[in-house]
Amino acid sequence: MNDTSLLRQDARVIGLVGLAHGTSHFYHVILAALIPWLKPEFHLSYAELGLLMTVFFTVSGVGQAMAGFVVDRYSARAVLFGGIGLLGLSAVMLSSAHSYAQLMLGALLAGCGNSVFHPADYTLLNQRVSKGRLAHGFSVHGISGNIGWAMSPLFLTFVASRTDWRTALLSAALLPLAVLALLVWNRHALRPGSASAPAAPAGAGQGGAFGFLRLQVVWMCFAFFLISAVALAGIQSFAATSLVSLYGMSLAWATTAYTAYMIASAAGMVYGGFLAAGSRNHDRVIILAFGTAALLSLVLAAAVAPAWMAVALMGLIGLATGISGPSRDLLIRGAAPANATGRVFGVVYSGLDSGLALGPLLFGALMDAHHPAGVFIGIGAFQALVILTALGVGSKTRLVAAAKTA
Repeated sequence: MNDTSLLRQDARVIGLVGLAHGTSHFYHVILAALIPWLKPEFHLSYAELGLLMTVFFTVSGVGQAMAGFVVDRYSARAVLFGGIGLLGLSAVMLSSAHSYAQLMLGALLAGCGNSVFHPADYTLLNQRVSKGRLAHGFSVHGISGNIGWAMSPLFLTFVASRTDWRTALLSAALLPLAVLALLVWNRHALRPGSASAPAAPAGAGQGGAFGFLRLQVVWMCFAFFLISAVALAGIQSFAATSLVSLYGMSLAWATTAYTAYMIASAAGMVYGGFLAAGSRNHDRVIILAFGTAALLSLVLAAAVAPAWMAVALMGLIGLATGISGPSRDLLIRGAAPANATGRVFGVVYSGLDSGLALGPLLFGALMDAHHPAGVFIGIGAFQALVILTALGVGSKTRLVAAAKTA
């Protein structure tokens, strides 16, 4: 295959997988975006609203670890198609809910659909994208997720404010249906293959299908995602509500601050892709990025800046964390044994869902106790803790690399 054909194939696969990932992230915040409508409609507390998101991410986390084995055993493409279909069905179910229990069932179904994306996406990228463009593939994958996060509240609040929350959810159901049709049309590009397989860490081949679970670095990666996702959950679920209380800004302005975070994070991932492609010290990039984000979160908590600056600070936090994204994914790829990418990414990324499940409960309790500043203090504290896990993962991967070259 010549360079032009290879570039075209890589771009096509990266684009399709990125689109699917963006759809997944769009659904991460469909309930959080509709809190101003769901709270009075169902007479719910913030903690009860947080529990809906906890159910979503708990189901997704458990399902994600299982989905990794299914992806490695069968087909990442088929698993991905099934997940997208479930997301569309969940939005239809949520739109017809007339009780808290029905909302809970809709969140559960959405969590099932969301569970397949990381193991399926990363397996497809590793199989179908050439090694030289893999860092950029991870970058686009992260960017598309952030675009989904950014577009979801804008779209849902726009539709709900002009119609109602049920119409907003029904409209959201159209997105996965359209994406699924496009993926099926381009299914040949996502066929099984092996463009770039990761090297196997020491000890990875022992223990059969579950041998990778003995690798300490895999569990360090899990902890990294768990802790960073708790901070992310605070931003996704209650940052906008907290900004309204702390700075006296309107909900629309606070939603703009959240969108600034996501767009800046996407921009950070673009730069982070080039940074990761030219560096081997991925942990150092992560440490600097999260250290900066933690300090900025504490500045937001102090509420000493004007409202317009709060929007800018949210954007800077997003930029810092976005830069770390491709470096993070390449660190994890280094921990994945050959032919076990789906399993490793499934288990490791279940830490992301676990953190996103715990976070809404924690930050929802802070909001119910009338501590909006505590939301940003908590976000900053968890961002600082990420540094410790990045140090651990980086030192382990360097030891493995040194052992291979010795």
